[in-house]
Amino acid sequence: MKNISSLLFALLFFLDLNAQEIRNDRLLATEDFNYLRGLTKAVMDSARIYPGQIISKDFGPNTTGITLIRPGGRGTYPAFWIRDYAMSIETGFVSTEEQKQMLLLTAATQCDQTWISASGSMIPVGAIPDHIRIDDSKPIFFPGTYNYSNQGGKTWGMTPPYCDQYYFIHMAYQYIVGSNSSDFLLKEINGTRLIDRLEMAYKVPPTKLEGVLVNTTDDFRGIDFGFRDVINITGELCFPSLLKYQASLELAELFNRLRKNDKAKFYQNIAAKLKQQIPAVFADARGMLLASTGKGKQADVWSTSLAVYLGILEGDQQKKSCQFLREAYQKGSLASKGNIRHILTTDDFSSSTAWEFSLAQKNSYQNGAYWGTSTGWVCYAIAKVDIAAAKQLAKEYIDDLRAGDYRKGAEFGAPWECYNSDKPQNAVYLATVSCPLIVFKNN
Repeated sequence: MKNISSLLFALLFFLDLNAQEIRNDRLLATEDFNYLRGLTKAVMDSARIYPGQIISKDFGPNTTGITLIRPGGRGTYPAFWIRDYAMSIETGFVSTEEQKQMLLLTAATQCDQTWISASGSMIPVGAIPDHIRIDDSKPIFFPGTYNYSNQGGKTWGMTPPYCDQYYFIHMAYQYIVGSNSSDFLLKEINGTRLIDRLEMAYKVPPTKLEGVLVNTTDDFRGIDFGFRDVINITGELCFPSLLKYQASLELAELFNRLRKNDKAKFYQNIAAKLKQQIPAVFADARGMLLASTGKGKQADVWSTSLAVYLGILEGDQQKKSCQFLREAYQKGSLASKGNIRHILTTDDFSSSTAWEFSLAQKNSYQNGAYWGTSTGWVCYAIAKVDIAAAKQLAKEYIDDLRAGDYRKGAEFGAPWECYNSDKPQNAVYLATVSCPLIVFKNN
């Protein structure tokens, strides 16, 4: 009995050491993770718009009849943004019923008839709104406005942004898998089944005739990703192609659940082509992925780190990319206060702008400010080659949130949307904490 007890003690001691080793490999310490989780939940609670609630004196109350989740708290964003919400679902703080209702609203506002706005922009069949007004449920397919009839224009794109279609698929995937409600894919919304609406959305972002990468042109430009809607990027587009890869795998799984094996295989094949072509077309000699092949053909931190996170970059290509991101972080060209630039400071297009074409001034907003949204992806990538550096970056991010936590009072605002040089912009911003939390939950 004594020998058995000794063996049992030794086994438990070994398991405890092993568990401790696993915990030590986590990007965040338990205390910091729990803090981030609590802050994210508080921000999401603040971001909810309940039926009848008024967010802004310039808009009426929420008449959709459902609870919506906007991009941030306090008195901002009197609308429902599909992209920001979809990027936050996996936090675990959105109930299945809330997911269902926001999915139905999005499906109901999908474009069912191609039309041209007063500004001259085209909204094609299958397009998903950029945001939906809370007072009258009108879909606004372009950033920069709440005006239904006059939306779009060359500044904001001649066709809607290319990301929201794929985020609509992500919304459906998260709800179907999370609730195990595959039959819901056959539900008709305005006479069209949900699964058919997902395919309609998938086909909206254009490609070259025989291609799979998302593509746009100067004359008929669409914004590649809403987190850089003031940046002009053309040619083959990296970031929405990453989203298309994820959406392809998600559609394949949804068709598998419907026992439509041919359809599942079709989307699996597209995902395989994207996985091969993305590094082949966009990777530079350093391992960074370029944002595009036309205007804005610049090394893109967000695309590179997300490609690592999604498993698109593998082997030597992944190692090269992750090592370069680690080196950029250590040299100070990547991050500030744990927040991440779109473009490394050493890769700015010129002395007057980070991106080649931007509506924002250099070192402000999407043209060189620092954002927390992509911090999780970057930490994940750096951890592939240097766990200590990744932990340090994650800790800087948490320390900045703690210092400016909006719950301390009205003069505090973290999580901020971004830092323009050292000046923060847009308080209580959901994606700044929700996107990193999703990564840190499992890493």
